[in-house]
Amino acid sequence: MNWIALLQATYFVVLLLVIIQIIYDTRNTTKALSYILAVIFLPVLGIIFYLSFGVNFRKRKFYSHKLLRDEKLRQDVKAHGFEVSESIWENGLFPSKYRHLSGFILNTNISPVTAGNEVTVYQNGEQKFPALLQAIKQAQHHIHVEYYIYESDRIGNQVADALIERAQQGVEVRFIYDDFGSFTIGRQLLKKMHASGIKTTPFYRLRLHAITHRINYRNHRKIVVIDGNCAFTGGINVGDNYINQTSSSKKPQPLYWRDIHIQIKGPAVAFLQYVFISDWNFCGNEEVSLSPQYFPQDIKTDTIEPELVQLVSSGPDSDLPNILFSIMNAILSARSQILITTPYFIPGDRLKDVLIIAAKSGVKVQLLVPYQSDSWIVNTAAKSYYSELLSIGVDIFMYKKGFIHSKTMVIDNDLVILGSANMDVRSFDINFEINTLIYGEAVAQQLNEVFEQDLKDAEKLDPEQWLQRPTLVHFWERVVRLFSPMM
Repeated sequence: MNWIALLQATYFVVLLLVIIQIIYDTRNTTKALSYILAVIFLPVLGIIFYLSFGVNFRKRKFYSHKLLRDEKLRQDVKAHGFEVSESIWENGLFPSKYRHLSGFILNTNISPVTAGNEVTVYQNGEQKFPALLQAIKQAQHHIHVEYYIYESDRIGNQVADALIERAQQGVEVRFIYDDFGSFTIGRQLLKKMHASGIKTTPFYRLRLHAITHRINYRNHRKIVVIDGNCAFTGGINVGDNYINQTSSSKKPQPLYWRDIHIQIKGPAVAFLQYVFISDWNFCGNEEVSLSPQYFPQDIKTDTIEPELVQLVSSGPDSDLPNILFSIMNAILSARSQILITTPYFIPGDRLKDVLIIAAKSGVKVQLLVPYQSDSWIVNTAAKSYYSELLSIGVDIFMYKKGFIHSKTMVIDNDLVILGSANMDVRSFDINFEINTLIYGEAVAQQLNEVFEQDLKDAEKLDPEQWLQRPTLVHFWERVVRLFSPMM
């Protein structure tokens, strides 16, 4: 009996210490409350779950791997970034309403607005991969590759063969893959890469003794940088399922996959290069410096065409949820319309509230989400947000042609935000992500047309019918939503 009492007392002390840690570590009140409820009402399992997935490593600086550790160098780079950005802000063609947005990104990411970029938009893998393979074949000095998911299938082997061919010709090739997302990549393919001279590394190798938080913190970025002046980024990983076969001689994919990727040529590539090298120096066995051979061009200030581009990254290594705050800033800058496409919509209270503010201010807000999601838990939690947004006038469309994986936002037909980040807590607080902002009308009009085309394959939710669903259904969605901060 004494042993039982001792165990109970020990458990109570541990529970109290975990609750104190949750309160101290977790910045988001809703998220903190969810964890506290879990550890109280799920004895032992709740504590294990929190210690596995809930510890705030952003606050603990566990992943601090920035290259610009020297404060003087950091300030010099920041000052140069402001000089470059101000020349663009003041040229009269930069949308003035986004001045605070671009300033926020510069202050938090040291990522300036850059001019003179060429941006090409690719819809789906069938457009992206031919362009990527062609660019790889033209590489002369280096190729830097970073993907969340890399499959050892037909297209995965095609890309690998192209990389191997260039490596055998003396081109430096570095390859980062997420050990969780790319668990099917296969040792044979990696051995084949190594044999040709390609340097490969998982972003964070999974081992049994540390599998918990390493699974939780994923490198969700998709980056390819070629010779420092050409880059690919967006939402498309490497795998056959991202390609929708158009030839009748080939077996069609079981699910039509809608996604967006871009190619950038110009000075904006420098920040993608910086992010890759930062990630490589964190997880690889080699220290790569910020030498001119990886940054062959200066950031241009004497041109304003064709595209103004700025990039924003975030993850457990950033002081703030930069991507979330940049999206909130952009939404609050909107004057006429906001078009959002996302496969996972668990915005949390902060983002939900700014969408409500925008809608109630007269801005037309339209949200395109999948009809069929690959996660019933996420899908159920998202529906509780649909109810609230529909009630204040937000238009919500469910894409029915297949699975829509695009992560894009078009604001007022003069700003595009796209990249790897979903609209959920995981992307904002846990994953390593990267988004691209393109200021101006050309690409915005292009993505506007893509959005309108996708609506033809979508069903618009009727607010009255949706809100009149059985009370038990609404209640269940709200119950699942309580756990959304942990998804």
